[in-house]
Amino acid sequence: MKIAVFPGSFDPFTLAHQDLVERALPLFDKIIIAVGYNANKKGMLDHDERVNAIQDVFRGTEAIEAVKYSGLTVDFCQNVGANFILRGLRNTGDFEFENAIAQNNLLLNPAVESYF
Repeated sequence: MKIAVFPGSFDPFTLAHQDLVERALPLFDKIIIAVGYNANKKGMLDHDERVNAIQDVFRGTEAIEAVKYSGLTVDFCQNVGANFILRGLRNTGDFEFENAIAQNNLLLNPAVESYF
């Protein structure tokens, strides 16, 4: 089963996030939207509210799940059996940032591939 994790703070979850998930769905059997927790950030919505809002967007779509997580994304991927990380890019700055993270993730867990 091809499982992808789409990690982020999602504060808020935008139409662009939704579009990315919907366009990626044909590539994967399951997409887990992993709402990260960062104690150093104070968001507009609390952690549970963000997860619930995303679950409402995709209610009825069995292949999409929204959950909370904390810690390293590659560790979360291993825990849920995912071999892919899904990331959206808005510009070249995002690419540079995300590419550096993807390279580090490959060192930590070579079985997890990042898709941009």
